[in-house]
Amino acid sequence: MKDDSFILEPTLPYGTPTRTFADVNAETARTAERYKEIVSQSEVSWDVSYRLVKKLGSGGQGVVFLADRGGAFGVTFRLALKFFRPDGYPDIEVYREDMARLARVAMHLARIQQDHLLDVYNVVEYDGIQVLAMEWVDGFDLRCLLTPGILERVKANVDRDRWEYVNDVIVTRTPVQLRLKPGVAIAILRECLEGLGALHREGLVHGDLKPANIMVKRTGNCKIIDFGSALNLDEPPSRPTWTPRYAAVEVLEGGRQTQASDLASLGYILFEMLSGQFPFTDCEDGVEMVAAKHELPDRLEELLPPEVAANDTLINLLRGLIAPDPAERFVNAEQADLADGGATEFQRQLVKGDLAAEYANEIRHWLSELD
Repeated sequence: MKDDSFILEPTLPYGTPTRTFADVNAETARTAERYKEIVSQSEVSWDVSYRLVKKLGSGGQGVVFLADRGGAFGVTFRLALKFFRPDGYPDIEVYREDMARLARVAMHLARIQQDHLLDVYNVVEYDGIQVLAMEWVDGFDLRCLLTPGILERVKANVDRDRWEYVNDVIVTRTPVQLRLKPGVAIAILRECLEGLGALHREGLVHGDLKPANIMVKRTGNCKIIDFGSALNLDEPPSRPTWTPRYAAVEVLEGGRQTQASDLASLGYILFEMLSGQFPFTDCEDGVEMVAAKHELPDRLEELLPPEVAANDTLINLLRGLIAPDPAERFVNAEQADLADGGATEFQRQLVKGDLAAEYANEIRHWLSELD
């Protein structure tokens, strides 16, 4: 009987040299030996390349790019690169000194490893320009989430029942911008307080907290980002940078940035989240802004929505964050979160009133409706 079966053997392109078992075994042995040499060394180095994918943002300090870091076998790792601009400094030596200080702060920050702080990977000097390699956060910054267009995007993607739920539980429109419902705002605040507390325990100050520097991830959790203005209390910067609208009173009056001033900045952000007002828009100069910030604690009830103004815990929480006198603020971020009159007390009120929700999941669902 004829056997029609056959075996398909691999073939090599014409002209491709064949490798003997001896060649393969020799290469295997060399690779194993090289591995032993590498892991016995005290230092290793290799070239790393980054592909700049797109610009994520820019400002007075520099520009941030989304980038892909190349790896072996053609794989890539997505991260963010911040290039610090040298103009704005009186000379190159002052730039280098401040970049060296920021590099020390960045590496200090990298050791903290707190879930609500941006992860920092490395500091690189490239042709005299400092570059910070850091985590890329997939989500939206809080400034973006408070703009009216965000709610319109949700409305276009959901049915009527879901639309009413979003407005009742998560976010709603005001004449100026969006405002977050208290449960959502406090959930974001508490995660920021956790991150800020970890930062402050290490003797660091963020220095420029504002909605644009709080990222809300697609997971529903938050991260404090952009540490270009951060400082060590023992090593102040040569040129402090901060955003006047969110800076503490004492900073606007010429005082140093401190952990207490970070709390005040976070308080102004909470006021904006709860009120739906872009704060201090009527102020034409620094003098008027200082005066407005002195008056704000006594005007909260008239400026906030009725549901917020009627809640003494929320009012006292805000006052404990934005008090013009730093000595009258919460002692630290942990107290602002956990002490009587802190953010946790409001969370307990929601639970007792059967009004609490899994806010990280609520936020995650909301963000998914923006696509």
